[in-house]
Amino acid sequence: MEIESRSVEFIPENERYGSPKRLFTIWCSANMQVTTMVIGALGIVAGLNLGWTVVGLILGNLIGSIFMAAHSAQGPHLGIPQMIQSRAQFGVVGAGLPLAIVVLAYILFTAANGVVMRDSIKAVVPVSDNDAIILFGVLTLIVGYVGYELIHRIGVWMSAISSIIFALAAYTVLQHGLPEGVWQLSASTFKFAVFCLVVTQAASWTLGAGPYVADYSRYLPTSTATRSTFWYSYLGILVGSSVVMLLGAIMATAALDVLSDPGSAIARLFPGYEQLAYFVIIIGVLEWNVMNLYSSYMSTTTIFTGFKGTARIGKLAKFVIMAVVAVIVTWIAIAAQYNFGAYFSDILIGQVYVLVPWSAINLADYYWIRKGRYSVAAMYDVNGIYGKVNWSTLFIYAAAVVIQIPFMELSFYKGPVAQLVGTDISWLPALIVPGVLYYFVNRNKQLHLTPFERTASLAASISPLKQA
Repeated sequence: MEIESRSVEFIPENERYGSPKRLFTIWCSANMQVTTMVIGALGIVAGLNLGWTVVGLILGNLIGSIFMAAHSAQGPHLGIPQMIQSRAQFGVVGAGLPLAIVVLAYILFTAANGVVMRDSIKAVVPVSDNDAIILFGVLTLIVGYVGYELIHRIGVWMSAISSIIFALAAYTVLQHGLPEGVWQLSASTFKFAVFCLVVTQAASWTLGAGPYVADYSRYLPTSTATRSTFWYSYLGILVGSSVVMLLGAIMATAALDVLSDPGSAIARLFPGYEQLAYFVIIIGVLEWNVMNLYSSYMSTTTIFTGFKGTARIGKLAKFVIMAVVAVIVTWIAIAAQYNFGAYFSDILIGQVYVLVPWSAINLADYYWIRKGRYSVAAMYDVNGIYGKVNWSTLFIYAAAVVIQIPFMELSFYKGPVAQLVGTDISWLPALIVPGVLYYFVNRNKQLHLTPFERTASLAASISPLKQA
């Protein structure tokens, strides 16, 4: 298999291939892994019963997956990485701010996966804690460097294999039985604050894929219907994340140690086959980790190419950038590995503060303002129609982050609204406020294209709203 030669540039039609069905397998398999399982266990550990935790997890996944899939639909239409498209809203150089935040968020998540896999790797290879994390980082770098097609192929196989492993695990746990009354949905078992936290954590997980989801749909032909891209992406992440989160909640209810070592919690359910289970678990998390690293590289490259208008990156530069990111990720994982609980909870909620406002602005621009009509060439031109820096959009983005402060709850801070409600609900204003502000600021502006550029854009692609 050849190393992917494309990076942040536009994918021409003669290089487009594949079916939107592969979006289901990649998003289902990427979420069908033990890091997702940890999300499901958090509500149980916080004191909510299994019945209400299940309702909260499903509700959060249903909501968050909508926005993730709406971003995925942009990939075939524009043929560029997700965050390149942000230049139309923030400016070619101005997009560097949300891009830098996205890179930081995914670096932290990639580091978290290294910590989660530490003990699973040690179970199959006799190495130290630090060496296990380093080994996982090296594997992530190799697969990420090969790129797009290998990631998709792993997704196809892991959809089937992970489904079998997690289905058998669920059957085994349920066969041993659960405490009485854990499924009860009543006022006496409902804890509003914890329920809201469960919804937020589940929604945060799927919303977090928004800034890079189109990276994995951009090779699809432009003739791909938007509704197909949307629904295969939506159902893929909804099924994968919901099923595994529910398993995590069930296992936590059964008093299995899901938080500190989720890989071993699954592997020990298969006596005599633990090694095989560990390999499947490691590859499952590796796929998600590779996607994080791959898109961290995309976003990092987008930042620096914005200053010079560069549209193509060589293979050597790609490897160097990925390697630097992998080293940073590994260092953070080693430093945070013994305080993982607070670390993981903070980055899970913290990404809402910075990624969701970007998502709201991007979707408002794509579906309400420009209705999918863009000049792709101008996104690589610092002197083009999108400008260097769009200060009004940056102000809206900053205002959206500030507005969330009273709603925030982290291990070291709890805002007044969060204290009143009892938990963090910042994702609600983060979704609504920036999108509405962006629409009202830009609705009367001639933001689309010049007549010549509009004609060229429409000749090259069809409006996603018409496709739907």
